[in-house]
Amino acid sequence: MVGTTSSGSSSTSNENLGHVVFITAAAAIGGFLFGYDSAVINGAVTGIQKHFGIGAAETGVVVAIALLGSAVGAWIAGGMADRWGRTRTMQVAAILFAVSSVGQALPFAVWDLALWRVLAGVGIGMASVIGPAYIAEVAPAAYRGRLGSFQQLAIVLGIAVSQLVNYGIAQFAGGSVNNTLFGLQAWQWMLGACVLPAALYLIFASIIPESPRYLIAAGKTQRARKVLAEVESDDTDLDSRIAEIKKSLHTEQRTRLRDLRGPALGLLPIVWIGILLSAFQQLVGINVIFYYSASLWQSVGINQSNSLLISFSTSIINIVGTFIAIALVDRIGRKPLLLIGSTGMAVALATAAWAFSAGVPSGENVTLPATQGTVALVAAHVFVLFFALSWGVVVWVLLGEMFPNRLRAVALSVAATAQWLANWLITVSFPSLAEWNLSATYVIYACFAALSFVFVMFKVRETKGRKLEEMG
Repeated sequence: MVGTTSSGSSSTSNENLGHVVFITAAAAIGGFLFGYDSAVINGAVTGIQKHFGIGAAETGVVVAIALLGSAVGAWIAGGMADRWGRTRTMQVAAILFAVSSVGQALPFAVWDLALWRVLAGVGIGMASVIGPAYIAEVAPAAYRGRLGSFQQLAIVLGIAVSQLVNYGIAQFAGGSVNNTLFGLQAWQWMLGACVLPAALYLIFASIIPESPRYLIAAGKTQRARKVLAEVESDDTDLDSRIAEIKKSLHTEQRTRLRDLRGPALGLLPIVWIGILLSAFQQLVGINVIFYYSASLWQSVGINQSNSLLISFSTSIINIVGTFIAIALVDRIGRKPLLLIGSTGMAVALATAAWAFSAGVPSGENVTLPATQGTVALVAAHVFVLFFALSWGVVVWVLLGEMFPNRLRAVALSVAATAQWLANWLITVSFPSLAEWNLSATYVIYACFAALSFVFVMFKVRETKGRKLEEMG
């Protein structure tokens, strides 16, 4: 929720702020699952290829098919959140996470694994929508950027933990993801481990309060008043806040997809901005690092165990960058961070493309000269750092706050769906593109990073410090 000021001088008490931080962190566990379940496939890719005897194209389909499920989950989450409430939608996502984790650990065929990954993707997509929306609706304006960043922080922590767990399981299995542990191959344990944080998400989603905006929309004003008293500053006039939210809600009808129609190629301009922000976040190729880095580094001559360790190191860089973004997003604003990130990513990706251009074929893989190999590793880490301190955090913050109240849930669903479709396109195409020309593939990603700079410069408005009721 918004506080009484937007300048950062809110008198939110320590007790209230602590409560807001707790419920925000609890909601962001969905982001942890999002990151964990998205990236855990990184360590399992080689094992799946060997176990089922599939090639690059089939591997791309198995890895990327979860993203189609994510697009579906993102598409339906907004409507579910408006009908059932934010917390109930979180509970459904948690159950989907848990069930799909068990299914992925016990596949009897590659198509069976793919179906379970679709179901996991639905849960991921739902979490990608409901987390930012819920956090934006309970966070005071003065802290909303930082609290909104919890979603991305949770995602990068999930990515890092998944890589660490993958490395630990592989080491425990003797260094190979196809070795057997307690009756299952190591890669199966990797995919099944997500059931534990899924159970934690379900527990927390069952105890945190419902969004005051949803409660007021559902006619549960007294419950909304209680939640507002817990999250707003001590000197907030609760009657005025409730009246303000009611006025905002009552001036609109329940939003449907047709309400997003506008003069700009069939959609409102603000919706297109959300779609393009989401698409650019993925078209720079960030998830190539998180889905394929282990097999990528193996393809340029690094052994399986060390490739998993490198994947973990990029996850640590991801966390560092996210903390930088959290520290800066409410100070220097959303737009400057995006511009800084676009510049850094474009340079890093172009540098990686140069390094990979020196690859020398060696059997099924390639070998990089020592200098280019080092440059490629450094460039990959720099790319992740600039993504994490900018687009990784800021896009989720913007998507949670940039849309007007009457459009927020549905517009966020559309934007998140576009994000998952762009993610799917990059993920499904990378194995085949890498076989064709790894260097040229990274040139493509660098071009998208450069285009993202132009887009932000001319089309994205700053939202720092503005009330949600002022967005539009």
